[in-house]
Amino acid sequence: MEDVIIEAPKEDINFLDRLEVKNNYNLLRDIGVIEYISILNNEILNFKHLLARGLDIFNRTNIDEIMDATVYQISDQFMPSFIAFLWKPIQTREDITIKAYKNNKPFDIGLRVDRITPFEEFFRKYPKPINFELLAFQLNNDEAVRPFQELNTEIAVPILGPFGLYGIILIGSKTFESDYSRNELFFLQQLMSFVSQAIKNHLHYEHSLRDVKTGLYNHGFFLTRLNEEVFRTKRSGYHSSLIVMDVDKFKNFNDNFGHLAGDRVLEDLAQVIKQGVRQDDIPSRFGGEEFTVLLPNTDKITVWNIAERLRVSVSEMKVPWEVPLPQVTISIGIYTFDKNTTADASGADAAGILRRADEALYISKARGRNRSTLWNPGIIDPHPDESCSIEKLQIYTPIVEML
Repeated sequence: MEDVIIEAPKEDINFLDRLEVKNNYNLLRDIGVIEYISILNNEILNFKHLLARGLDIFNRTNIDEIMDATVYQISDQFMPSFIAFLWKPIQTREDITIKAYKNNKPFDIGLRVDRITPFEEFFRKYPKPINFELLAFQLNNDEAVRPFQELNTEIAVPILGPFGLYGIILIGSKTFESDYSRNELFFLQQLMSFVSQAIKNHLHYEHSLRDVKTGLYNHGFFLTRLNEEVFRTKRSGYHSSLIVMDVDKFKNFNDNFGHLAGDRVLEDLAQVIKQGVRQDDIPSRFGGEEFTVLLPNTDKITVWNIAERLRVSVSEMKVPWEVPLPQVTISIGIYTFDKNTTADASGADAAGILRRADEALYISKARGRNRSTLWNPGIIDPHPDESCSIEKLQIYTPIVEML
């Protein structure tokens, strides 16, 4: 079969510069062809600009960048009194996150909304930007729309996906003029198709990395990041650390109060972990009732303080349930590694680092639970009787030597 060669089209001469057009220019003008061509050229130019704006949004790598770019592109055309994004980080839960902008800058909009579920059925039927007054009239749910009406919301834009309503974008009235023009509404509708898809793609990507029950990173993503961090520490001079934690006597929650109570304990614990770590840390659910936190560029003193803060926060955590639940506590194992420790054969890879953190965790369990143990703590351990000291401890067979 012969190869088919497709040549690039040669640049065509401008339509209005053709000889036959010039000879009939007056006729084409009188019957409206010239004016129609001008209108089409303007529309093509507008669509090119819209496509460029949409691609600028679509190519952003995280949700904050998507929102920043969206606000910039809208404000370049007209200035809304505010733009607010509401979305569900975890589709299996109703919890929502809110971020709002005014004068192109993030601000606290004061919106108190716990869920967007009341709007889901409506937007499934009408999946396009809509005037909020019309939405409120057709939804007929005063309680659901009241918080948005108090903000003088002008336009609502749904973010829809395979799992339902992912979020809503709210746009306030124009700052300098009374109403949005027809062209401005068309611009919003087209631009928001890019925005909605970009946010939806980002959420899908995030969901692929997250544990469904807790919203923390999943086992696979954690291992990927741990391997990356091992490689980075081998090439650099800084320390990184790993925290492994396990819920003490978790089986009692499932056996005595049911698996739903156990699930609630894990969910609430995950929220405490999220709030207790830093932005660049990697909190994950390792499996069952075991959790990990990878802490890049973190030394022993810092990781010890973070681990203890987590442990104390969990010991003070109250899990609401039909009947009072026992106080939740966790046992923690900590290991810090750098290019020297990763050069050691027993701790040179992710498996070795995990093994050492697990050894420290088992010591915490063996010494009474609800405590932190730092593998090789050196002189920084403020409670040497409660953590790994330089000794041999019979935890299981074989003997674990803490050096």
